[in-house]
Order: sequence, then structure tokens, then C-alpha cells
Amino acid sequence: MLDIKFIREHREEVKQNCQNRQAEVDIDKLLELDDSRRALIGEIQTLRGERNKKSHTKPSDEEIAKMKEVGNQIQIKEGELKAVEEALEPLLLAVPNMTHKDVKVSDNEDDNPVLEEIGKVGKFSFEPKDHLELAQNLGLIDLERAAKIAGAKFYYLKGQLAELEQAIIAYALDIIKKHGYQLLATPYLANRDLIERLGFNPRGESTQVYNIANDELSLIGTAEITLGAYHAEEILDGAKLPLRYVAMTPCFRTEAGSYSKFSKGLFRVHQFNKVEMFIYCRPEDSDIYHYEILKIEEEIWRGLGIPFRVVDHCTADLGNPSSRTFDLEAWLPAKPNKENKQGDWAEITSCSNCTDYQARGLNIRYTDHDGNKAFVHTLNGTGVAASRALVAILENYQQADGTIIVPKVLRKYLSFKKIS
Repeated sequence: MLDIKFIREHREEVKQNCQNRQAEVDIDKLLELDDSRRALIGEIQTLRGERNKKSHTKPSDEEIAKMKEVGNQIQIKEGELKAVEEALEPLLLAVPNMTHKDVKVSDNEDDNPVLEEIGKVGKFSFEPKDHLELAQNLGLIDLERAAKIAGAKFYYLKGQLAELEQAIIAYALDIIKKHGYQLLATPYLANRDLIERLGFNPRGESTQVYNIANDELSLIGTAEITLGAYHAEEILDGAKLPLRYVAMTPCFRTEAGSYSKFSKGLFRVHQFNKVEMFIYCRPEDSDIYHYEILKIEEEIWRGLGIPFRVVDHCTADLGNPSSRTFDLEAWLPAKPNKENKQGDWAEITSCSNCTDYQARGLNIRYTDHDGNKAFVHTLNGTGVAASRALVAILENYQQADGTIIVPKVLRKYLSFKKIS
């Protein structure tokens, strides 16, 4: 979340940022509630001071009656304060992070500048099939039985395709670990309050989060949640920063409101496996580590030999916690484009600099050389989302006979070079 003091001192700047990011937050109402909160805190402190002052003397009956009334007033004011804070918190959580100065301001979420294009888009001597048709023809995916078990947008991977997924995960982890990231095996559930304080929305109709009935736990939609909350309410040693972590977890998403987005086959599903990177660092270093994560993502996808491009999210396409987000978009030869022809780009990874937004929500600080305390900056990035990697490999490495060549970097993890 943003610092309430910053919002007070930069009211118009925060309002403009909300407008740029299409976040409907009543900043004036938020600050009115904040004024009420501060006034009530002052009144409660005054009343407590009055009561404490009298506690050091032997009170008369009249003073006892008066102090009893003071106690009643404190209880009333504390109730009013609780109600104000409960009204203030959702507004504060809804305010997005301040946007990085280099991010393009646009009200069109597709208006993301392309920073770089890597690899040459291949041309086929035949009409390429999409990943779902390829996998079904080879008998390596089963959507019907998955739907019987769990519903639409779930899947079974079989045989060589299931093995290929494991190879992709192992390959990504090997690259990330060599860059100094510590591997963690994390829970797949998290407390709803922590999810909210990280900047995600676990409540309401538009949530992407699966909540557990009769419990305060939710299934994670990304390991960013469990890695980001790992040091909640802690003060870190600044001399040991940055802290780099990586985890592979299943991810669960409702995909509410995603009906209009490309969702065929494995591309947009309710459960998938993902390797996620996370960094805690000093504020002055977060831009540097943002590019570090991006370069690791590029290294993974260069190795896979999939054509991709780097895009920089505009303001309309930024998530609440992020100050700046880069995506890698892979070329999918069989994905329908806007002209309803074959071939288009599709998001395969994302990496974000969340500055101190998440750390402030979770109270994660560090001590500097002088013993001063400040909030860390947090960054996250996709090592690989296995299901989307499978989509890209199947479509880009398909052969005229329907078989799939395995990328060279994955062959050491497998007993085969071709999927057939």
C-alpha cells in the first residue's frame, strides 16, 4: 500500500496516478477518513492521559465518577476509531502504486511499447496447427476427463507431454539457481489478509483467487504471494540484501472476467505449474534488479529458441502493486490475430518492480549501516509458466507430420528428442 502521509502530501499527484491507471478510488473520501482517524486518536490519547494522571493520586468519590465517565468516553471513541479504520483500509488498499517515470500513460491496455524483439519468426511450408490439435492428435492431452473430474479449463497431460513439462521446470530452475536464487518449497495456500496486503484482491466477484470455504485461507495464484509474505513483519539485515528466492508451485486462478481473452487449450487455465522469482532489495537498487529478472527470463526463452518480444506495460495495463512491469510475449504461429489470420504474440512471462508497496503492506523493513530502518523494495518475475511454455514449444517446433522436435536445451532432461 502507499504511505498515507505521501497521499496527504501529494493528493493531486495520487489522484492523477489513479486516473492514469483507471483505478476508481475516492481519494478525497480516503483523506476525510484519515482526518477523522487522526482526530479520534488524539482525543483518545488526551482522555487516556487525563485518566493516567489521576491514577497516581487517591481520588475522591467525585473524581472516581468522573474517571468512570472518561473510561466510557474512551470506549466510545475507540469504537468510532475502529469503524473509521475499517472504512479507511479498503480505500487505502485500492490505491495503486505510484507509476515509474518511464511508463507510458495510456487508457488502452493494449498500448504497450515494444522494447525489443528477439528471434526470427519462422515460416512453415505447411499450415501450422494449434497446440491443442497437435497434442490431441498425439494422444497427449485429455480435456474431457479433466472436465469430468474438475470442470472446464482443467487438463491431464500424458506421456511425453507430461515429461516435457517436468523438463521445462527443471531447465528454468537450473538457470535461475545459477544466478544466486535460493530455492524454496512453499505452501500452496496463504492467509487472505496477507494476500490482500500484498496488493491482490481475494474478495468480491472480480477476484481471481480461489477462497477456501469456512476458512481464512486461499489457494495461491502465484508463488509471488508465498515468497512475498515470507518476511512479513520482519526487519532484515541491510548488509545481506538483496535476498533472492525462487519457487515452483501450482497456481490456481478463477480467470473471472477472462472470457473475452485468448483462452484456447492450455493457454488460460484454472491450474498450472509456474516457476517464480522474487527479490527483496534496497530502494536504490530496485531498478537494477528489475532488469536482472528480465534478463534471466530472456536467457530462459533464448535457450528454448522461441521468438519473443519484450513489452513495457502502459498505465492502463499495470496491476495495483506494480510501479513498472515488463512482459515477454512469445510468437504463437497458430494463434488467431486481430485480422483473424494465423500468428500472433501472447504473454508468457511478467516481471514487476513493486517498490515499497508490498513491503509497506506487510511491514517488511531493513536496517542500514547507521541503524536506520526503511521499507525494502520487492520485485517478482516469472521464470516459466509451464503450460504456456508447452503451447509455445508445440506450435513453434511442430513438423509437417504432426510430430514435435524437442528444443536442444531440454533434451538432457529427457530420453527422447522428438514427441511422436
